[in-house]
Amino acid sequence: MSGFSLAVTGFAGLLALMALRLPIGLAMMLVGSLGYIQLNGLDPFLNYIRTTPYQIFANYTLSVIPLFVLMGAFAERSGLAGDLFKAASAVVGHRRGGLGMALIGACTGFGAICGSSVATTATFARAALPEIRRYRYDPGFSCGVVAVGGTLGILIPPSVILVVYAISTEQNIAKLFKAALIPGLMAAAMYCITIAIMTRLNPALGPAQKRIAWPDRVRPLLGILPAMAVAFIVVGGIYGGVFTPTEGASVGAFIMLLIGVGRRTLGLQGIGQAILQTAEISAMIFAILLGAEVFNAFLALTQVPTAAAEMIAASGWAPYTVLIGLLAFYIVLGGVMDELAMILLTLPVFFPIVTALDFGMPVDDIAIWFGILVLIVVGIGMTCPPIGLNVFVVASLARDVPVTRIYRGVLPFVLSDVIRLGIVVAFPVLTLYLVKLLE
Repeated sequence: MSGFSLAVTGFAGLLALMALRLPIGLAMMLVGSLGYIQLNGLDPFLNYIRTTPYQIFANYTLSVIPLFVLMGAFAERSGLAGDLFKAASAVVGHRRGGLGMALIGACTGFGAICGSSVATTATFARAALPEIRRYRYDPGFSCGVVAVGGTLGILIPPSVILVVYAISTEQNIAKLFKAALIPGLMAAAMYCITIAIMTRLNPALGPAQKRIAWPDRVRPLLGILPAMAVAFIVVGGIYGGVFTPTEGASVGAFIMLLIGVGRRTLGLQGIGQAILQTAEISAMIFAILLGAEVFNAFLALTQVPTAAAEMIAASGWAPYTVLIGLLAFYIVLGGVMDELAMILLTLPVFFPIVTALDFGMPVDDIAIWFGILVLIVVGIGMTCPPIGLNVFVVASLARDVPVTRIYRGVLPFVLSDVIRLGIVVAFPVLTLYLVKLLE
């Protein structure tokens, strides 16, 4: 069997195992191992697998993942998410759709201290969704706002997805964080614009609330100072070169722990739960990383990624045509696959293709730009049918709202995301401006 045929068979087998609900890390490990043995033999595979796990997990850069997850877990259990929502709703809640905009603003602030989309979605589904619905917001629309707001957990740096992308493609994490900020803030702004348009067209989706006097807004605003301080220290410190992303994550986790203990909202039980949650999420991510490494080694032996890059580079197709095709495929794939597995599975093939194309930029700039584009399409995939992981997270906590109704609430925001994706594709400067400015 040729390398190409074996690669196609491997992808088909992987999708079949995923359809059978086998954990994605184990599925990639199994298919990659069998393919490696088929191409190279058992003894070379045993030599490879004997050293590979240590080489992967001894990577110092990987330590940033559990630290960012831990920082987000401490923030979730310290009640900071609720404080962010109360402060934002005090400022804009009196506007039509204002509570939805407040939730987007709170997710933006929380995204700066939590690098996980699912964690952000689950946190605000518990902290803000009951409050929004109490004020007679449409159930499907309000659940849709929570689902898309959760994607800001990865769109606003720090982001676990960007860390994984950086490690997989050997890019600088700090530069990717800088590149993600403007597109991430664009996402928040465009979500708020979408809410304003939808509630103007149909006021019943998000009725305006009673205006709060300015003196009564001070206390909620003061309540968000700890969260904002942590975000400023961590993200500002990384941008300013004061410390590395790993050091910033450790500082952020420690300060978040002190804030939770000092506010008496984080006790021993909460600390234990946060540590357990961090261990579970980190173990899942590391298992997927190991499985992806073995599967990618199998793909490298088939030489399919290199051949695909050479074929497309020699095809004469316009670079933007190829890029748009890859991004469209990502959006479709994101509707049926976990975001972390999706990027680890496709990057070995797609990354060489994109970096071989001539966009009139240095290869390093293309790699950063493509990373942000991947981040955006991953966010779209987390809210798109038929899976849309964030939608199912919200549905699991709002059991009285049908999933189909949540998807209807999400669709206007998906359109907003596609427009934003087109803008970032057309203007790479939006991702590269801060990278160049803060060098």
